[in-house]
Amino acid sequence: MYDQTRAQQPSDQDQRRPERRPATPEALLPSAERDAVLDRLRRAINTFPDAPEDALEEAEGAFDDAVNHLANALAERRRALHESWRGQDAGTHAEELRLALRQYREVTQRLIRL
Repeated sequence: MYDQTRAQQPSDQDQRRPERRPATPEALLPSAERDAVLDRLRRAINTFPDAPEDALEEAEGAFDDAVNHLANALAERRRALHESWRGQDAGTHAEELRLALRQYREVTQRLIRL
């Protein structure tokens, strides 16, 4: 017979497996790059009343910087993930492969939510 209470409890296997997941997702951009882009954006917002076209050019530059930094960060993340599992023997390194798959899933889901 189906025991709903038991089905909702973690299995013994889940209890033995330590959780390696960080509490919050790791930032895609380093704080220095993120701060530089946000400073440009603030500058654009503050100059808008006096020079709207200049402000828009500054905002566009901030956007372009953010896109470039993000593309570079994602390319590096992909390279690191690829190296973490490439060439691994699936039988002896199943846990590393599972973690790499989880990281691919998490980064992809974050991108989709942007």
